[in-house]
Amino acid sequence: MRYALYFTPPKDDPLTGAASIWLGRDAFTGQTYPASEEEGMPAAEQFELTADPRRYGFHATIKAPFALASSVTEKDFMAVVEDFAARTPAFEIPELVLGQLGRFFALVPGYLHTPLQDFAASVVKSFEPFRASLSEADIARRNPEKLTESQRANLMRWGYPYVMEDFGFHMTLTGQVPEERSTLMRSILERRFAAFTGRPLSISSLTVFTEEERGGPFEIHSWLPLAGAER
Repeated sequence: MRYALYFTPPKDDPLTGAASIWLGRDAFTGQTYPASEEEGMPAAEQFELTADPRRYGFHATIKAPFALASSVTEKDFMAVVEDFAARTPAFEIPELVLGQLGRFFALVPGYLHTPLQDFAASVVKSFEPFRASLSEADIARRNPEKLTESQRANLMRWGYPYVMEDFGFHMTLTGQVPEERSTLMRSILERRFAAFTGRPLSISSLTVFTEEERGGPFEIHSWLPLAGAER
């Protein structure tokens, strides 16, 4: 069993619904959806290009998947997550936009937002004592030779390369899109997510996702509202 601390909007939020239908699976309910036929892109291609994020469910990684340390129980872990959420104020990202990170697309902040960076760093630090150490195989999977010096240091210290100064909030919408399909994919996503971009996004929760077995689908264990957030 692995656990992850992610952000995702509430179960009944319109963004959750739109993203779940696009990805083909709802991590709250486990419901699956057929691939959508898009102009210029067959349903089978859309389904293939959303396969990677579909396994994880719609989310932004705050603390990446980890096994619990042998001295920790799920009950211990959840008690601390619940306390953390209850005393951490909700806040907003001023603007959400469609971004392209390498060859995949995601919803990202329009610009660096310090409260968001601070929130993510706080989560990583607060729950580090609960994380089991990475195995050599875990480290190798991250291809440390391809990481920057700071990312390699993060991997060894925090179990994940993209934290602290290397953290970038993103809610993934595709896997790796071939360069020749990139313009079309951007056009499709701009249309599909137009109602959610160019406006604020409420960071209203900390969500515990679980992965029963390596390579299996991630499911939502607990959606925990932050202090002051609407339930």
